Amino acid sequence: MNKPAAEQKMISASTPVGTTAGYMPGFGNDFETEALLGALPQGMNSPQKCEYGLYGEQLSGTAFTANPPERTWCYRIRPSVKHSHRYEKIDLPYWKTAPNVDPNVVSLGQYRWDPVPMAKEPLTWLTGMRTMTTAGDVNTQIGMASHVYLVTESMVDDYFFSADSELLVVPQEGRLRFATELGIIDLEPKEIAIIPRGLVYRVEVLEGPARGFVCENYGQKFELPGRGPIGANCMANPRDFKAPVAAFEDRDAPSTVTVKWCGQFHTTKIDHSPLDVVAWHGNYAPYKYDLRNYCPVGAILFDHPDPSIFTVLTAPSGQPGTANIDFVLFRERWMVAEDTFRPPWYHKNIMSELMGNIYGQYDAKPQGFVPGGMSLHNMMLPHGPDRDAFEGASNSNLGPDKLENTMSFMFETRFPQHLTEFAATGAPLQDDYIDCWESLEKKFDGTPGRK
Repeated sequence: MNKPAAEQKMISASTPVGTTAGYMPGFGNDFETEALLGALPQGMNSPQKCEYGLYGEQLSGTAFTANPPERTWCYRIRPSVKHSHRYEKIDLPYWKTAPNVDPNVVSLGQYRWDPVPMAKEPLTWLTGMRTMTTAGDVNTQIGMASHVYLVTESMVDDYFFSADSELLVVPQEGRLRFATELGIIDLEPKEIAIIPRGLVYRVEVLEGPARGFVCENYGQKFELPGRGPIGANCMANPRDFKAPVAAFEDRDAPSTVTVKWCGQFHTTKIDHSPLDVVAWHGNYAPYKYDLRNYCPVGAILFDHPDPSIFTVLTAPSGQPGTANIDFVLFRERWMVAEDTFRPPWYHKNIMSELMGNIYGQYDAKPQGFVPGGMSLHNMMLPHGPDRDAFEGASNSNLGPDKLENTMSFMFETRFPQHLTEFAATGAPLQDDYIDCWESLEKKFDGTPGRK
């Protein structure tokens, strides 16, 4: 088990009244938090002199004139220009960015992978990232990439931020700590975290080795989906999202900051920790969410709703009715619909679907889709239950049935997802996955009334 170095502990605020320890509740709220009493200016953003000799600085997540703007005011020991020096380009060969179309890789097909094996060599958050698919174009800020992370070692005096994207992190094994400019997020399986574009952080291993999934969002940031006729309740409720309270490091040590910018990686050397924000206020912040708080809704009489009913977060696209990314969750739930084929039906659609299994068994694929595994069904390619799932659902006694010990998710996008070379040749691809539909039988005989 790997532990964060003692000298890397951050100074944090005492627990504010009315919050969970270390976190503030609410999605997209305008938060304010300070790790030292009086560090946060009141009634204004940019006083002539800040308390404690701090520097005031704004971190913007949208254009200034966006409605509403997403921004956070930070009061820090050094302005962030001191966290940036001359840059040197480096190579992280397994972390790919769209457009990344390999002419030797066939992305057209139905694919499934066993879990990417835990690494034998030491790997950090940066060196352990393995890109599976890319979609869209980071230069025009549309699309996404999907990754598997393998982490065995904490980042020590190493920091990172992405100018390209926000990251949706979905752990599958192990526990991680994200020490960010705005506070600390501890993350474990059955939780997710969002790390905003431009935010500096360090990743430490609390319990390892750690493995999980990442959706890298190049487009508009994730938001809660519109509930429409569902109304104000159920699905993911805003109060269950947690932003960290202020925490900071005042530590001088030779350090490296790595930046991802337009798909390239660069490092810069500094002589201190950049996690030096003593107080902040605003609505542009990292947060975590416990997937066990997701309240699914579904059919209570007959038929099966579209999987969009299980959307946790969505990143809008410029095309109405489609998303740059939907993050969809399939968790424990009751199945009660009468005279209904209950698993997801056979279909093909305009969205490209990458699925991952966090734990348990997925009802449409009882065999082969194991925890830590992934599957890809690209746009307009047919897919659906295998033969065992079809026969079982077609002939079962349709009493109330609770799906238990199951949690899978989907990264869905309106763009085609292109396989990387690693996904095609390095990851444990199940070559026989396409054969899972081979044994489906022709049942038609033309006899009236026969089912």
